[in-house]
Amino acid sequence: MPRSKKRRLVSSIPPVSFFRPQGIPVHDLKGVVLPLEGLEALRLADAEGLDQKTAAARMGVSTATFCRILGGARFAVARALTNGWSIRIEGGVYQILPPRPARGR
Repeated sequence: MPRSKKRRLVSSIPPVSFFRPQGIPVHDLKGVVLPLEGLEALRLADAEGLDQKTAAARMGVSTATFCRILGGARFAVARALTNGWSIRIEGGVYQILPPRPARGR
């Protein structure tokens, strides 16, 4: 029996969970599923510019696991963009982090 997956820490649920290319009829549309932890890995590595070790710590996983999650997410997004497919953000094994306190005073 395989070991259960550890929950990945995710900052929040995105406000939009479906993207599709303009001009393609819905019935002709293929798509990929991007798990929520994949989106979080993309956000941490590419949008925030964190190194993989720091990003892995934020998600509560090893660096090797973070690299696998990030690689899978980049592959899914690249396939969707180059083939004109939709991207649906859903599923995965994750836990939503409580909001971080504001910095300052």
